[in-house]
Amino acid sequence: MGVLEKINSPEDLRRLDETELPELCRELRQLLIYNISKTGGHLASNLGVVELTVAIHRVFDTSRDRLIFDVGHQSYIHKILTGRKDGMPGIRSYGGISGFPKPSESIHDAFIAGHASSAVSAALGMARARTLLGEDYRVIALLGDGALTGGLAYEGLSNAGDSDEPLIVILNDNGMSINENVGGIARYLSRERIKRGYISFKNVYRKITKKIPGGKRIYNLTHRIKTVLKKAIFHCSMFEDMGFAYLGPVDGHNIKMLISALKIARDSEGPVLLHVITKKGKGYKFAEDNPNTFHGLSGFDPVTGKEPAPQESFSSVFGAELVKLANRDRRITAITAAMPGGTGLAEFAETFPDRFSDVGIAEGHAAVMAGGEAHKGLIPVYAVYSTFLQRAYDMLIQDVAMGQEHVVLAVDRAGLVGQDGETHHGVFDVSFLTSIPNMTVLAPASFQELRDMLDMAVETFNGPIAIRYPKGGEGRYRDGGTQASCIIREGSDFTIITYGIMVNNAMEAADILEEQGISVEILKLGYIKPLDIEAVERAAEHTGRLLVLEDCLKSGGIGEKIASLLMERGVKVKSYLQINLGDSFITHGCVDELMKLSGLDGASIADDIKKELRHRGS
Repeated sequence: MGVLEKINSPEDLRRLDETELPELCRELRQLLIYNISKTGGHLASNLGVVELTVAIHRVFDTSRDRLIFDVGHQSYIHKILTGRKDGMPGIRSYGGISGFPKPSESIHDAFIAGHASSAVSAALGMARARTLLGEDYRVIALLGDGALTGGLAYEGLSNAGDSDEPLIVILNDNGMSINENVGGIARYLSRERIKRGYISFKNVYRKITKKIPGGKRIYNLTHRIKTVLKKAIFHCSMFEDMGFAYLGPVDGHNIKMLISALKIARDSEGPVLLHVITKKGKGYKFAEDNPNTFHGLSGFDPVTGKEPAPQESFSSVFGAELVKLANRDRRITAITAAMPGGTGLAEFAETFPDRFSDVGIAEGHAAVMAGGEAHKGLIPVYAVYSTFLQRAYDMLIQDVAMGQEHVVLAVDRAGLVGQDGETHHGVFDVSFLTSIPNMTVLAPASFQELRDMLDMAVETFNGPIAIRYPKGGEGRYRDGGTQASCIIREGSDFTIITYGIMVNNAMEAADILEEQGISVEILKLGYIKPLDIEAVERAAEHTGRLLVLEDCLKSGGIGEKIASLLMERGVKVKSYLQINLGDSFITHGCVDELMKLSGLDGASIADDIKKELRHRGS
């Protein structure tokens, strides 16, 4: 029997002999590689935290102690060790376990964690609640070094360090390195710093100097001397200046050292930061050599490490077209927030390195920087996932739209994105972008339409403009153009008004209904702000029955806006339907499954139209 076969809960892990832990880690990596090769998901980051996650569960009880991930895509090992091992073949599938922490899924998942840089803030909130309510549990925030590119992380760290609340921040550092010429000294001093005696002496010393006359000045003097020495050796005093007891750096693949450090952190008073050095993709050569490629993937051959041949997508079409435009106009720049590959900007970054900016996980900063570039004559194109653009809402208002800056937003992953679920669906951008004055919003339905709209947005438009498009490829609709709206199918009984790739679902519904003698007109919107309300009014006069179809939330959606505008104009219709995602968060699963679940597939749309016609007696 393998070691992993004995593990069905953290209690089983804590009962293992320490000598069994290396074999457990090896088996965890095997299980991870096997399953993700079939289901897809985040591999490299999870391979890098195997020993760290095992050590955490040896020292803490996450059914009571609160472990908060930042971000949650490094939680797969945690899920395996907390009773969800058998769910791994269905991870990220509809009805299966989520690829991110989900408190509704397990008591061991402390907090939802899909976006970065928020774990320390959440941990401090939980630590304060524990103290104020007189309860007894530990709070641990586990964040990757990438999260430190987000300003929210520093807001949390600053407040947490100043709070004196007992909490632990584990910095999983898989990008920074220790300078070779001081590495030996640093490692030696690290071992001394994680000994119990060091922490105990530090706590006692702090208490004594608080009580004796002049003690504060003595403590401050010794602290300054110590800080100067550490700056010369560790270059890590920032955390202690914030108020944390700093431990590390610790080898993140040495379980014995990790357990020792975690126990010291657990028993310490006040905020502690444990700095752990890990290797992304550890234990799988292909992921170690190409951690970015193996960060998030849809599947691969575990023997060769090869992924299926990439298919043309809206992201790749956008990236290729932007390179063409940039070759013609040196004012064009590209900005992204830690997603150069995902947004299709890899070729641009290689071709125009001086005109490309990856700002890290700092979406708000990227928006303001784009506003600054535009204000001084550049044409910045900010490529960002819809779900992450949410983090820059205030900046879009204050620093882009208010000054009518010519910033082009390439809003990728708009609509349902599939397996990453609630935290990653791009279903809010329609509501918040169309609410911003001076903002124009386009919704291409095909690759060619994306090319044409991007060309127009960059070359001839003036002012803030967003182009929203989905993850993946195009469908049946292949035409191009930049029209505000167009009739793509004639009909007399009902009009479907839609935009983006939902036009394909509308066409499918119209085909189904045509076979049953029902004639459907399709009005495709190229612009969702401003709306071509005259075209909508003509459709209302023509068929008298309207259905607005969209893959976003109902509140603030185009269906609500059209209903309001028609009412203002006094336009009456026989029927008015809205098919959208309603007022709920959508779970994870493949997009086709989620479309059907939400009633957005062709058959469901056709059924709704038939029911409405029967209900109205037509």
